[in-house]
Amino acid sequence: MKRSKTILLDSNLYMNKLEFSLIYTQDKMKRYLHTTILADLKEKMVFVGGARQVGKTTLALSLLKKGTEKHPAYLNWDDRATKKLLLNGSLPSDEPLIILDEVHKYKDWRNRVKGLYDTHKSDTQLLVTGSARLDFYRRGGDSLQGRYHYYRLHPLSLYEINKHPTPNDLEQLMQFGGFPEPFLKSNQRHWKRWQRERQTRVIHEDLLSLETVKEVSQLDLLSQILPNRVGAPLSINNLRQDLSVAFETVDRWITILENLYYCFRIKPYGVPHLRAARKEQKLYLWDWSLCEDTSARFENMVASHLLKYCHRMEDTEGDRMELRFLRDSIKREIDFIVVKNNKPEFAVECKTGQKQLSPNIAYFAQRINIPVIYQVHLKDKDYMVKSARARVLPFTRLCELLKV
Repeated sequence: MKRSKTILLDSNLYMNKLEFSLIYTQDKMKRYLHTTILADLKEKMVFVGGARQVGKTTLALSLLKKGTEKHPAYLNWDDRATKKLLLNGSLPSDEPLIILDEVHKYKDWRNRVKGLYDTHKSDTQLLVTGSARLDFYRRGGDSLQGRYHYYRLHPLSLYEINKHPTPNDLEQLMQFGGFPEPFLKSNQRHWKRWQRERQTRVIHEDLLSLETVKEVSQLDLLSQILPNRVGAPLSINNLRQDLSVAFETVDRWITILENLYYCFRIKPYGVPHLRAARKEQKLYLWDWSLCEDTSARFENMVASHLLKYCHRMEDTEGDRMELRFLRDSIKREIDFIVVKNNKPEFAVECKTGQKQLSPNIAYFAQRINIPVIYQVHLKDKDYMVKSARARVLPFTRLCELLKV
């Protein structure tokens, strides 16, 4: 994917959402789900969920010919005229594809969308997008099961940026994260302002439109604490003490932030014959650029790429995918293990420098049938350790292998 020369040459130019969307589309930067969504729209509705400002609207508009936010086929629930139209059960005429954006904020949205689909499916395709888990916010009503395919849109990843990613690509992605606007502008001042504005919108707009939460300031504080918890075993009890609330309250708040694509948790991979951790979880952010510590930021970026790989395989191929980690009772650990259809596919250990193979890899390789274990780093060494079924390689190389 080629970057926009317009954006890179004038990185200090303020760009609103519409201008950014136009440049992004004109440069033909098709997102990785573009082709599969077009194919699925011929059969059913398509739902696309993802973090705020991850590129859902731009992706949706790219499916329209000369699509912009003023296109008659783009209907945003936050627009008053759109609300009136949809509540009347109407859709714009002579539009083969209709985009419904943020409609999940309406309490009876599933019944409304079901009615529109059943009425217009013979001549109109429906694409529903939202900055929350559309499979979670059902809000009652009749199920849409069997009427739609669901996709999760992820931030930009190395392979999506460049089929042969370079160290410069990696450095830029590490620093500015994978959300399209701050990544393409690559400007520190813009990144800081964008972060503040996005944080406010997620907590004070998206959250309040979907959840009944009285302690908004406390939840806002939690979102600011979480970047310092990335990569370590997550202690809900410690967070409870920091926020002076109940254990169950903190756990519910984190679940809310997960449903809004702010963070995600992964569970340990349990092995019956090993004294493996079973209850601990680790937490990561959808925007790894929020992590101040370099090691945590790198580990979070790797986690995000692997989760994107898992979700892509689930959403496009139908495989059952899980991202987990390995950790035993004496704290030997491998950062990630990818499980495909209940069987380990590969594992990944993160090291920022070109260190020797971690002894934990050799330990777990002898006890668990993992086909290959990758130890990824930020340098350039690439070699095999056959006795441990392991490969030490640059993270950019792994992204090429996984196409993520």
